[in-house]
Amino acid sequence: MKLTIIPTALPDVLIIEPKVLQDSRGFFFESFNAREFEQATGLQREFVQDNHSRSVLNVLRGLHYQTRRPQGKLVRVVAGEVFDVAVDIRKQSPTFGKWVGVSLSAENRRQLWVPEGFAHGFMVTSEFADVLYKMTDFYDQLHECAIAWNDPDIGIAWPTKQNLILHARDASAPALRHAENPF
Repeated sequence: MKLTIIPTALPDVLIIEPKVLQDSRGFFFESFNAREFEQATGLQREFVQDNHSRSVLNVLRGLHYQTRRPQGKLVRVVAGEVFDVAVDIRKQSPTFGKWVGVSLSAENRRQLWVPEGFAHGFMVTSEFADVLYKMTDFYDQLHECAIAWNDPDIGIAWPTKQNLILHARDASAPALRHAENPF
């Protein structure tokens, strides 16, 4: 497996493109290989939980993080397309409050590495999307938090702000400046 690593505007957030073998029968690629991931990124992570979500057009999930047991996330889309976002919420970071957004789709097969200390969210830009996440720590409902998807201090340029479908918790999430933040 050969990975192409594409840096983003946030140095710790990486776009990962796997090598895809394709012919008249279809395609094959390794979606994850711990040895190759570590060699290509320099990151040694143990993934302990896999999540799969399906959402419809204009669903916006996020911006989520955990205050205890922070999670690194390796995110990919296996059906449809999303605009995937990572926000640096590490107070001492030179990129605190900055964001990066990437189109992830079944067609481009890209993955996004969202490290611990970042809030994560996505918006579905196709009829529906199936998103898979590899997580570095377990879900902790008591310590899950959210930041407002439309926080003007962050200023995420979502593909649209019309007809969004939000969970009540995400719709009422506080701005970053008022959010619980141990980082």
